[in-house]
Amino acid sequence: MWPRNELTDLLAIKHPIIQAPMAGSSTPALAGAVSNTGGLGSLGCAAMSLDLLAATSDELRAITDQPFNLNFFAHAEPEDRPEINARLHSQLASTYRARGITGAPTSAKSAYGAFNQETISALLKIKPKVVSFHFGLPAAELVTALREAGCVILCSATTVAEAKVLAKSDVDAIIAQGWEAGGHRGTFDVSFEDFGIGTMALVPQIVDAVDLPVIAAGGIADGRGIAAAFNLGASGVQIGSAFLSCPEASISDAHRTAVRNARDDDTRLTRAFSGRPARAKNNRYIESMAEHRTKFADFPLMYNFSRPLMQSSADNDDTDFSFLLYGQATALNRELPASELFSKLVEEAQNLLPPC
Repeated sequence: MWPRNELTDLLAIKHPIIQAPMAGSSTPALAGAVSNTGGLGSLGCAAMSLDLLAATSDELRAITDQPFNLNFFAHAEPEDRPEINARLHSQLASTYRARGITGAPTSAKSAYGAFNQETISALLKIKPKVVSFHFGLPAAELVTALREAGCVILCSATTVAEAKVLAKSDVDAIIAQGWEAGGHRGTFDVSFEDFGIGTMALVPQIVDAVDLPVIAAGGIADGRGIAAAFNLGASGVQIGSAFLSCPEASISDAHRTAVRNARDDDTRLTRAFSGRPARAKNNRYIESMAEHRTKFADFPLMYNFSRPLMQSSADNDDTDFSFLLYGQATALNRELPASELFSKLVEEAQNLLPPC
């Protein structure tokens, strides 16, 4: 049915298509629909409390008895740097005033806690089939605990060098995330000013460099992209932005409108919202921060500065300061229920691939 079955065997799924976790946008309804249709549904769990993680996993299990993926960030603890905070306050002060924002942010509170032993304890109770990571892997002993519990481990790489690092660690498959992908870059072993490798160039080089299943991600929105990924040597694909048009996705009206009207050239990589590179719809705030070559607070502390502006856009029904995440192929989206979209993706890809 598919040219390679390494990934379907590993994940115990019928079709080698993973719905990307998309923290804040994926829902149990979305993930459950994908898993029930033969793929791997995913939830972005990085910002969830342990109680919410348990409750959301229970909700997903009530929808599907098939494998699903829980995704976490593996970022280092941020450093609160007063000199950068002061420059950001100075640069943004007039914008805050113009938007009616009072009381400039001073808190160093992190919205995303580090992946730690408490998270492991919660996951050992939930026992998901798959656990995936972004921004590298957590401490080796934490990954080992998950593997010993029977969890399959996936992690993103944005360069061949990162893929080689992961291949020497306890991962079962590597997500090769190309430059086109929406949302946060999974970069962890190179400078944030990384090399912008597209999916078509990245996937075959990672396939040649490691002896693990490779999952292509970035710029894949229809069966043509899935078939191309297999021809590049991938064992499966991860698709995110295409599922944002599904009614099961949890996105704002402004985000849904932006996705509906997306163009190939209307997104930009920016650190201006979170402190880490992410592809989002270009807007006034992103342009301004890029023009001033701003130094940003560490992820996720940068949110302390951007969130008041994001909220002001939501309150004023504009997108000048909105963080609307999606990738370069979003103009290809179809507005369909997740199960229908998934089935169409499978059909399109298999019509383009040679019979097995």
